[in-house]
Amino acid sequence: MSDNRVPEIKTVAAPEGIEGAGFFATSLEKVVGIARANSLWPLPFATSCCGIEFMATMGSHYDISRFGSERPSFSPRQADLLMVMGTIAKKMAPIVKQVYEQMAEPRWVLAMGACASSGGIFDSYSVLQGIDRIIPVDVYVPGCPPRPEQVLEGLMRVQELAKNESLRRRNSPEYQALLASYNIK
Repeated sequence: MSDNRVPEIKTVAAPEGIEGAGFFATSLEKVVGIARANSLWPLPFATSCCGIEFMATMGSHYDISRFGSERPSFSPRQADLLMVMGTIAKKMAPIVKQVYEQMAEPRWVLAMGACASSGGIFDSYSVLQGIDRIIPVDVYVPGCPPRPEQVLEGLMRVQELAKNESLRRRNSPEYQALLASYNIK
């Protein structure tokens, strides 16, 4: 029998700062990180069975809205988390890249399932062997298809990245070199 426990609800702790009677002071970077981490707007790019698991994650039993991601965006300009789920054909690769490029910074990518991560069982000429060949991936969620608990764990990993990312990281020469390696402007 499978274990159907739902991950515990995570409370957001106040950032490190100086407290006193009637005031609290911290850095802008920490406040922005907490805001970004707890208000991710995912853009689901689902092509096969992993999309069904994402739908289950959105449902009331697993309730992705507990993590501030209840608003899936189907417009790349209004999303900051690209969730690629399922088999990506090589003909579809330019579209995935275009969607990624249309997203505003900061943006994160979650590759969900074996097909998006590595091509899965489809080792053929027509299937892209992992989306990391066309866009940078921040978090991989393994499985074929992954369980909703794994999707929530992946989302929490993206939240940690968003929370701890420097406001200036996206302007760094290292980040620009990463995008250039993918031929992204």
